Amino acid sequence: MTDEIFDTIKKAIDIEKEAVIDLSQRVGREFVEAVELIHASKGRLICSGVGKSGLIAKKIASTMSSIGVPSIFVHPTDAIHGDLGMITKDDIALLLSYSGKTEELLFLLPLLKRFGVPIISVVGNINSELAKRSNVVLDASIKKEASPIKLVPTSSTTVSLVIGDALAAGLIVKNNFKEEDFAVLHPGGSIGKKLLIKVEDLMHFGDEVPFIDKNSKFNDVVYEISSKRLGIAVVADDNKNLLGIVTDGDLRRAFEKFSKSVFDMEAQDIMTKNPKTIESSALAAKAANIMEQYSITSLVVSDNGKSIDGIIHLHDILKAGVL
Repeated sequence: MTDEIFDTIKKAIDIEKEAVIDLSQRVGREFVEAVELIHASKGRLICSGVGKSGLIAKKIASTMSSIGVPSIFVHPTDAIHGDLGMITKDDIALLLSYSGKTEELLFLLPLLKRFGVPIISVVGNINSELAKRSNVVLDASIKKEASPIKLVPTSSTTVSLVIGDALAAGLIVKNNFKEEDFAVLHPGGSIGKKLLIKVEDLMHFGDEVPFIDKNSKFNDVVYEISSKRLGIAVVADDNKNLLGIVTDGDLRRAFEKFSKSVFDMEAQDIMTKNPKTIESSALAAKAANIMEQYSITSLVVSDNGKSIDGIIHLHDILKAGVL
């Protein structure tokens, strides 16, 4: 029985894979026409379908909205019982029906036509009534369903879903939609944090910055690093211009090299000159990449590479969920 289940699962995956390959081989200019039609719309993309097709339509609407294409799902039954009021002449309809003869969608067609709403249909039968009355027809036909019970929509819904994703991909290119645009629409997700949070949002500034001058004694350097708890002290001149930095690592190396005589040294004797800096307007993710590249945990924030605007620490980046 176990072998039979395994073989059935693998066969189902193979059948769905072949269905998607078949779809790829018959993609034509009508897909480009659909993308152009959606792009040109001044309103929303109205996605609709019944049953499993309706669920796929909901997912397509969600995907489109996430790439900046205003989209909603409208159930055809709800539409003819009042929700039709949310549809305007500026909208465009994407209707999903494998048979192409779903009664609820066919009943909706003249109402959409009355508004002058262009119709894109995703159907398994390009000669169906729905297809004949659509502006653009996308062929979602399959050779067979992947389920052992052929009545269960499997391959057909997968192909419809892939068509929706393909249209979304085309619209990303058409609209010149960038990662930064996606992040704006997903501010709470990890992608949004990675692409929206800047160094200036996380950096320590003002009294939080451990400043020392080049003549600061070793004990004073240790105190400043310990009290500010950033693992670093910034060596600056009287105008708060950057001269160098002293890190925990610099302290350890000085101890190992000079032993007790280290207490007679000054900051300028052990500091790292020309440290890595980053602009306050840079992405926090960029700061993290620099830290990883050079195996450091802090960066001096400086917009001109000279004046000190603050410090950003790796822990702050991690706490913000950027990584």
